[in-house]
Amino acid sequence: MLFALVAVAVVACSNGGPVGAQPTALATDQTLRFPIQQDVTTLDPAMIKDATDAAIAQNLFDGLLRFDANLNVVPGIAASLPTVSSDGLTYTFKLREDVKFTNGDAVTAKDVLYSWNRAAAMQGPYAANLSAINGYDNVSTNLVAGAALQALLDKQDPSVTLSGLTALDDHTVVVKLSGAAGWFPSAIAQPSVAGMIVDQKVVKADFDSWWKKPETLVGTGAFKLAAHTPEKSYDFAAVASWWGRPKPTLRTVHIDVVADAQAAFAGYQQGGFDLLGYGGYSPPAAEVAKIPAAQKSQLLLAVKNKTYWVSFNLVADARRLAGGPFTLDQGKAAHDLRLAFSTSIDRAKLAAEVCANVTCVAATGGLIPKGLLGYLGDGSDPLAVFDPVRARSLLLAADPQGAKSKGLVYVYDPENPYNEPVAKFLQAQWLANLGVTVKLQTVPHTRFVTERLAGTYVLSRDGWAADYNHPQDWFDNLWGKVAGCPDVSCTSGYDTRAYDQLLAKADAESLPGSIPDYKTLNRQLIDDVAYVPLFYAVDAFLFKPYVLGAGSNNMFDYWWNQIQLISH
Repeated sequence: MLFALVAVAVVACSNGGPVGAQPTALATDQTLRFPIQQDVTTLDPAMIKDATDAAIAQNLFDGLLRFDANLNVVPGIAASLPTVSSDGLTYTFKLREDVKFTNGDAVTAKDVLYSWNRAAAMQGPYAANLSAINGYDNVSTNLVAGAALQALLDKQDPSVTLSGLTALDDHTVVVKLSGAAGWFPSAIAQPSVAGMIVDQKVVKADFDSWWKKPETLVGTGAFKLAAHTPEKSYDFAAVASWWGRPKPTLRTVHIDVVADAQAAFAGYQQGGFDLLGYGGYSPPAAEVAKIPAAQKSQLLLAVKNKTYWVSFNLVADARRLAGGPFTLDQGKAAHDLRLAFSTSIDRAKLAAEVCANVTCVAATGGLIPKGLLGYLGDGSDPLAVFDPVRARSLLLAADPQGAKSKGLVYVYDPENPYNEPVAKFLQAQWLANLGVTVKLQTVPHTRFVTERLAGTYVLSRDGWAADYNHPQDWFDNLWGKVAGCPDVSCTSGYDTRAYDQLLAKADAESLPGSIPDYKTLNRQLIDDVAYVPLFYAVDAFLFKPYVLGAGSNNMFDYWWNQIQLISH
């Protein structure tokens, strides 16, 4: 069993010594080989969404700021952290003067303005990372794309340019925010997406397809695209003149597209791949559980940025039609009913039966996983305590006739492989420990998301994957007026005056001063039993013993320039 391994899974882990340490003997062939499950969708930072695309692109592009291996925000293309005005509204960035794109073009402040304006106007999956900047609301309504958008960018048309974004000179960028936002540095540091810098000269020449060819996929990273065979493979080459540190030891990264996870695992076992698990393509849990003791040293388990829970419909009004027995307006009885449904779940058993004690670990420390800012601490969430005796007592007091808990339906979408086994597990737990029969209903993913946000479901699956290491990304997006509650943008409808006031205060504060306030917000959700915590996702990685410096933290896999292959 791997339970003990998972229970102590480190958040930032590597199978080598300190990053950048020089081994005694390097392998002659510095080619790293690993599989991904499918060809990338895009490597354009303005449009990247998928984990695999992001994991590759982080080695090709940089932003003004970045996260280090321990998820601290540090300078990237910027020479230092920005200076911030006393009111928190103006950020001034000084750029390094030695940064070049892989084609030799110097990076200037104009590239920053072009990259951010373009990303905001294209409204890709992470465009909202730039939403704190003055003018974003106007630019986000842009309806043109491609050549038409480029024409507007060339004219610096106000419809596609952020009014709060200016360049004082070639190496100074000034950013004015619409309101104090202590989370802004974390948002623009998120690897691979909207805050990354592209070469305006290259992109303008082929606005939509520049990223598809080796000669025009130009970034600032330590690696560049050398070759791509669609649906088959990628080759990336180290950039010898790269401006950053540490300089890459790997000379080439070869990636094969292997759709079948069992085939990818077999390829690793047979020596065809040096590692397995990159970009979220974890080896099958059943195979990991069977790994012989002699190979356990090759296995790393990392708690990731994803939390899964159950949502109640907490509001009953004309905008959220689900109603149900769990709504806040029903007072203590509904509160205790929600608590009964939470404390009747054995999360240790869930991790064993659903995740084989490999791909998840019980969520006992609040909404935010261990290793990310805002984690409450091991065992600190009372909603995660398994107490079937208390749960039954709460149920009997809140619903003595059983009328309120009769006919309940738990709704989930089957797209995520976790959702069905979790639903069946919850159904069995509620029946065994509460004596309540809950029906299960599946709904296609797109419809599920729309209907859940609209308040159609009384009881449903829920979850979130952090975009960047800042609690704002959780509490703004999931509850309160910022998320649109109780309108159509929040999973449960939860919104209280106390929550909104404290959230506004926390969002305006800088780190680390805002962390206590965000933790208080989580405890408020706990006190109100606004969710039923289930588990944090865990990714499994396999590395050959000769691969040093590879690993992962909650948010991303380590960069290729930190990996070395020793003689073997």
